[in-house]
Amino acid sequence: MLVNSQSNHYFNFEDDFIKDLRCIPLCVRRKLDLIGIKLKLTHWQDFNLIEKNKIVDWPDSKNDLIDLKTFLKEITFNSKYGEAKEIEISINQPWQNKNKVPEQVLKSALARGIDISVEKWRNLNELDRFAFCKLVRPSHEHNNLDRAFDEILK
Repeated sequence: MLVNSQSNHYFNFEDDFIKDLRCIPLCVRRKLDLIGIKLKLTHWQDFNLIEKNKIVDWPDSKNDLIDLKTFLKEITFNSKYGEAKEIEISINQPWQNKNKVPEQVLKSALARGIDISVEKWRNLNELDRFAFCKLVRPSHEHNNLDRAFDEILK
């Protein structure tokens, strides 16, 4: 099976939880947004390592994502945490727009003395843009944001 590199890519700044996959990696979180599934961390932690790796390696073509949604609904159906909930599918989100750097990403970059032009933003893949948009949110702890800027914009 050919897997798109952004569908199963781990960032180096995620290395503190990737070995045991105790947290949901960004490559999976992107797929969840694309299929409109809210998977609780408790669901994720209840999966065995084989299931987690299967989800990480799941390709992200349109048809594959439909299958992933079905798979996740099935494996959480009888979960003690309840079935994974359906949410709005991400369409026209800031990370999906190559032609405009989101304001919060610009502010975070400028606060670190980093210039992120539209051209740089356009050259990032969707997972990179997704990572920035998730990491700069006010509700996020920002622990990995400096490392993300270093890694993605190097």
